[in-house]
Amino acid sequence: MNHFELFSLLPSYQLDLNGLADSYRELQQQYHPDNFAAESSERQAQVMQKAAQINDAYQTLKDPLSRAQYLLSLHGLELGGEQQTINDVAFLMSQMELREQLAEIEHAADPEDAIDNFSRLLKRQRSDLSSSFEKAYNEQNFEQAADDVRKLKFYARLQQQLLQLEEKILDY
Repeated sequence: MNHFELFSLLPSYQLDLNGLADSYRELQQQYHPDNFAAESSERQAQVMQKAAQINDAYQTLKDPLSRAQYLLSLHGLELGGEQQTINDVAFLMSQMELREQLAEIEHAADPEDAIDNFSRLLKRQRSDLSSSFEKAYNEQNFEQAADDVRKLKFYARLQQQLLQLEEKILDY
């Protein structure tokens, strides 16, 4: 059973995250280990395995990047640990520019404002790329969809680096 089937969902990039969370809570209650305390150790192990599967599926589907990678894996494209390079020179140049902007935030006159502006820029660009992924995936252009996921990984790393910088600057 794939993750979508587990939650009675059709495989799709767009998901009702509230509905997903509701289904997750229902399954968690249904397969909570305490409900099976009187069962055999074999049955308890099965329930623990099912609970772990539910958790893994939920974590995968609630995150757009993980969900995109999972959708592609359903079609035989495993991107999880790959190290394939991106041949899109314009994209790579834009990533270099974004990294330079990120490095300059710490020295900005108003670092909080610079963080907010950079965060909005990343969100916009990730949204555009997510739309491109969804279109390519829906058209079954899986190679283009895979390229979009590879690019989304760059943005995820930038977002993580921005959060680290924000913590450093704002002294969280």
